[in-house]
Amino acid sequence: MANWKEVEISSLEFNPFEKIGKEWMLITAGKSGSYNTMTASWGGMGVLWGKNVTFAFIRPQRYTLEFVDREEYYTLSFFPKEYKPALAYCGAHSGRDVDKEQETGLTPVFDESAPYFEQANLVFVCRKLHRQQIDPACFLSLAEDKEWYPEKDYHYVFTGEIVKVLKRD
Repeated sequence: MANWKEVEISSLEFNPFEKIGKEWMLITAGKSGSYNTMTASWGGMGVLWGKNVTFAFIRPQRYTLEFVDREEYYTLSFFPKEYKPALAYCGAHSGRDVDKEQETGLTPVFDESAPYFEQANLVFVCRKLHRQQIDPACFLSLAEDKEWYPEKDYHYVFTGEIVKVLKRD
């Protein structure tokens, strides 16, 4: 079992565009016996309402949405590069149909707030502050709507306060 330590967010040094867009992350919510995870390559981090926050995007058909909607907390887990195939699997298969952990070998850790994974090297535990579905009427350029939403399955955007940051020793 990995040794985790809670760190101050100000101690982190990484490129969020690489971390999220290239390396990907798992968004996870639920409790032991009832949780789900999905891969995401869209998201963000910043400051909003005087808080350090993350932005997570989940399409309405994703099984993970049910868990993030139901729970107060979710996690964003980041992994070493060798786990990219496991993340690809979690992004291509639904937890409704397969046991992602059994198929990938990822081991869940059940924090008091939300699960994350033993193999991760960085985890953000986030408390939900806001949820809103992308409104197509708000696009200033129709190109994004046409390219990313041909099925009109507009993402839900979750803003979560970062309440804990965990790093592997």
